[in-house]
Amino acid sequence: MSAAGNRQPVRGGGAAPAAGRAARELLGEARQLYGAARTLMDDHRGAVDAVRAAHGALNDELVGEELARIPVRRIQEATEGRVQVARLEAAGYATLLDVHGASPHRLERVPGLGRQGARRVRAATDRLVDAVRDLAVVRLDPDDPQPRTTALARALYPLVKAGPDARRAMAAAEALVGDMDADALLSRAGAAGSRMRMLFTRREGRRAALEALARVRDLLEDAARDGVPLLVGQVSVDLLRVPDEVEAWVDFEARSGDYYAALAPVAEAELRGGRAAPHRPAAAEGFLPPELAERVRAQELDDIHLRVSLRGYQAFGARFALAQRRVILGDEMGLGKTVQAVAAIAHLAAQGETHFLVVCPASVLINWMREIQTRSTLRPVRLHGPERGEVFTSWREHGGVAVTTYEALRGFPVPEKSEKPDKSEGPERGEQGRPALLVVDEAHYVKNPQSRRSQAVAAWSRRCERVLFLTGTPMENRVTEFRNLVRPLQPELLPQLAGVDVVAVVDGSQAFRTAVAPAYLRRNQEDVLTELPGVVRVDEWEELSRSDRTAYGTAVASGRFPAIRRAAYARRRDSAKLARLREIVADAADNGLKVVVFSYFREVLTAVRNSLGPSRTLGPLSGSLSVEERQELVDAFAARQGHVVLLAQIQAGGVGLNLQAASVVILCEPQTKPTLEYQAVARVHRMGQVRSVRVHRLLATDSVDERLVTVLEGKSRLFDAYARRSDVAEALPEAVDVSDGALARRIVEEEQARLGVEGRA
Repeated sequence: MSAAGNRQPVRGGGAAPAAGRAARELLGEARQLYGAARTLMDDHRGAVDAVRAAHGALNDELVGEELARIPVRRIQEATEGRVQVARLEAAGYATLLDVHGASPHRLERVPGLGRQGARRVRAATDRLVDAVRDLAVVRLDPDDPQPRTTALARALYPLVKAGPDARRAMAAAEALVGDMDADALLSRAGAAGSRMRMLFTRREGRRAALEALARVRDLLEDAARDGVPLLVGQVSVDLLRVPDEVEAWVDFEARSGDYYAALAPVAEAELRGGRAAPHRPAAAEGFLPPELAERVRAQELDDIHLRVSLRGYQAFGARFALAQRRVILGDEMGLGKTVQAVAAIAHLAAQGETHFLVVCPASVLINWMREIQTRSTLRPVRLHGPERGEVFTSWREHGGVAVTTYEALRGFPVPEKSEKPDKSEGPERGEQGRPALLVVDEAHYVKNPQSRRSQAVAAWSRRCERVLFLTGTPMENRVTEFRNLVRPLQPELLPQLAGVDVVAVVDGSQAFRTAVAPAYLRRNQEDVLTELPGVVRVDEWEELSRSDRTAYGTAVASGRFPAIRRAAYARRRDSAKLARLREIVADAADNGLKVVVFSYFREVLTAVRNSLGPSRTLGPLSGSLSVEERQELVDAFAARQGHVVLLAQIQAGGVGLNLQAASVVILCEPQTKPTLEYQAVARVHRMGQVRSVRVHRLLATDSVDERLVTVLEGKSRLFDAYARRSDVAEALPEAVDVSDGALARRIVEEEQARLGVEGRA
C-alpha cells in the first residue's frame, strides 16, 4: 500500500516540490494510491455483481417455483376475459411458468390465439410475473444449505467483512479517482518528474506541470489526513476474501442481520429493474403520509462514526428522529431501536456535536455502554454510581455520550434555559452541557406525568432541541398514556389526539396514524423483516446487586462450581438478573409474545416462577417428566392464547421438543456446553416458526459468567460449526463439552483468588 499514509502533511499550502527526485517520489505515491483506488472500485463492482448474479439466480428459482403453482386461468382474470385460456390449456399450457417460458412465436402458433391474442397473453403474464417477483422473499437457511443459497452466502461474505467501511472507502476512492482524472492531472504533473523534460518545456507548460504537481500533493495530504490509504487497503483485502461453504454459513449464523443488510440494496435495485418500487418500503417507513416520508428520506445520514451496517428501515428510523427532532420510535421488540438511536447520535457527532445523553432503566445501562462502544466510534460516559457527580462535571466540560438512569437523572442540574434556535439554523453545540440529542429508553416508564422520573425527563426535554423516546409499548389500550408521552415532545399535536378514542397503537387506525405521524414511528417485524424467521441474540449484562454480591461471595468461598453459577438468583427480592428477566417478560407480554426460560438449575427456575407468579408460568419442563408429560406441557404452551411463559431445564429443552410457539428465549446463565444453548434455541427456531426469535442471555459482570463467556468465545466459531454439523456432535453433545472438572476447578480457584476468599475444606 502507498506510503502516503505515513507522510507528514505539509501545512499552509506551500510550494510544490521542485522538479526531479522529490517530484518523482510524490508522483509515484500518487500513482500507487490512484491504482489502489481504481482496483478497489473494480473489486467492489465485482463483489456487487457476484451478489446480484447469485441473488438473481435464487430469485428466479423461487419465482419459477411459484409460477409453477399458479394455473393458467389467472391470465383470463388479468385480461378481464379478453383472452380465452381454454385455447392455451388445450395447447398444453397448464401454469404461468409454461406461458412465461414460451417464446412469442410459439404463443402465436396456439390455434385460435393469433398475434394480437399472443401479445395480450404475454403482457398479462409479464404483469403477473412482476407481482410474483415483488413478493418473492429470499431466505438463507444454514440448516438447509442448498447450492444457490450457499452461492449467495459466499458472494455476500466479502461485502459483510468489509462492512460500513466499504461505503466510505468507495466514496473516498471515487472522489480521488475523479480528482486525478480531471484534466488528466497525473499526466500534466508527470513532466515535473524529470528535470530534463522540464528544461525543454515552455514556460506555460512548466507552470501547468508545477500547478498540477501542487494539486497532486494536496490530494495526497488530504488522503493521508483522512486515513484513505489505510481504509482503501483494508477494504480491498476484505473484498478479496473467498470463503468456503462452511466458513460462509458459520459467519452468516453469527451475524445474519449484516448479511441481509448487505443484500437489501442489491436486491432492491434488481427488483426495481426500471419499474416503480414495490410496496414494501411503505411498511419500512411506518406507513407515514407521503409528504412526511419524503421529507424523512431527504434527511442526510452520515455514518462515518458507525461500526455497523444499518438495515433500510433502521436508516429510515434514524432519519426520522433527525428530521422530526422530537419523536417516539415505537418499533416492535427486536427491530433494533438502540442501534437507530446510536445512528442518530453518530450523525450529529459527524456534524460537530459533542454532548449526548441517554436515560434508561438501571438494568440496561451496561448494555447501552456496550452498544455505543461496539456499534460506533463514540465515547460512552457512565453517569452512575457514587462518583456520578464528578463524572457529570467532566462530561459537561469534555462531552461524550453520557448514559444514566432515571433515578440518577433527578440529581443532575438541568441545563440553563436559553433562546431556542430556529430549526433551520441547525443544532446547538453542546452549550453548557446541553445534549444535542436526549434519548429516553423504555420511555413507557415516564407515561405517568406525576411521577418524579417523568418530571425529571420532562425538565430535560424542555432544554433539549432534539429528544428521542424509545418504547415498544407506548400505551396499553389507553390513548391518555400516549398523550402523556407526546406532551413533552410535540404538545401542538395534543388537540388532534383529543378526539381519538381508545385505540391500539400497535395496529393503529388510519386516523390515529395520521394524527401522530409527525411524532411517532412504529414498524412491526412481519412488515420489515421479510426474511423471517431469524434469530437475534442479545447478551444482557447486569451488575450484581449488593445482596447478589454477598451471595456470590458465599458461593465462591464454598468452592462449589454449581453454587457459584446460580448465586445470582439466591436472593430473589434483590436479584439483578431476575429484575432484568421480569422486564423482558413484561415487554413480551405487552406484545403478546410467548416466552421460554431456560436454566440448567431447577432452583433457578423455581426462583423465576416465584418472581413472575405461578399463574403466568407453565412447567418446569424437566428430565424427570415422562415423554408423554413433556409433550402435554408443550401442547398446553402452544394452545394457550397470547402471552405465557414456559420454564424448562435446558438439558430437557434441548432434546426432542418443538417449541416454535415461542418467539422470546431467555437463558438464565451461560452454559458450559455450547451444544446445550444451540440445541435449546433450535427447539424454538425451527420449521413452523413464523416470527423471528429473540434470545436473551442473562450475564453478570465481575462474576463467573465473564470467565465462562471468555472460555466459550475463545473456541473457534469455525470449529464449533464443524462440530455442531457433524453426526458425532448430534449424537454426543459432550464431544465439544468444555465443562471438564479441571476447568471448573481452575475457574473456582481464580474466583477465590480474585475475591480474596479462602476455599472451605
